[in-house]
Amino acid sequence: MTEKGIHTDFKDNMTYGEYLRLDKVLTSQERLSGHHDEMLFIVIHQVSELWMKLILHELNTAIESIERDELPEAFKMLARVSRVQTQIIQAWDVLATMTPAEYMEFRDSLGRASGFQSYQNRLIEFALGYKQPHILKIYEKDPELARELTAAYHAPGIYDVSIRALARAGFSINPELLDRDYAVTYQGDATVADAWLQVYQDVDAHWDLYQLAEKLVDIEDCHQQWRFRHMKTVERIIGFKPGTGGSSGVSYLKQMLEHQFFPELWNVRTKL
Repeated sequence: MTEKGIHTDFKDNMTYGEYLRLDKVLTSQERLSGHHDEMLFIVIHQVSELWMKLILHELNTAIESIERDELPEAFKMLARVSRVQTQIIQAWDVLATMTPAEYMEFRDSLGRASGFQSYQNRLIEFALGYKQPHILKIYEKDPELARELTAAYHAPGIYDVSIRALARAGFSINPELLDRDYAVTYQGDATVADAWLQVYQDVDAHWDLYQLAEKLVDIEDCHQQWRFRHMKTVERIIGFKPGTGGSSGVSYLKQMLEHQFFPELWNVRTKL
């Protein structure tokens, strides 16, 4: 029988569980401590990682679409990202049902494992433009993963391609921004601020760019809500103890609340 025939036979007989690979998904929650609440901890983080996978799928394709000036196509993907973000924001509320005493029953079983090491979270930060050189060192022991992260680290983020879209639309953008070192976290630029101000002052003339700006604001708003709920959940459960991965825990998470991915899109609101 041809390969196509085999595939067709399998598709015709495929079950729901086989399609979703539930045999692997639902047997991946192995409690190391045997404590009841460790199941909650594992499931919340696994589900969040699956949502992050979808966020990256949408963000990376949106970046490619913006580069091709296919802005309406990107809007659907970016709108989906912000909806997914609401799911992982709400996940913190579920995790917060675990008390400090319950967490301490199995915390030692985690060893050095920590959400701080989530490489998908790092890839999302890179796609949104936040890049710090010390982050790559966390993943040096896994060469394949290190190569993926390094490539993303040096690639333009979604705000970089949005700035290039502004330039292609005829706005006067600092030429140094259009081919800059994308491994450096973007800090803001007066020409970009002026371009976005013009977009917001004449929405009808620049409708697609205005929609792009608002989609980016939606994503950053949601990301900051996620960061805040993360910080408050950690504070609620472990207080100001250091994280299991060696981070400063709540102090580090509070510091991250101050960072803006798209500074001009927030500042423009004051100038209007």
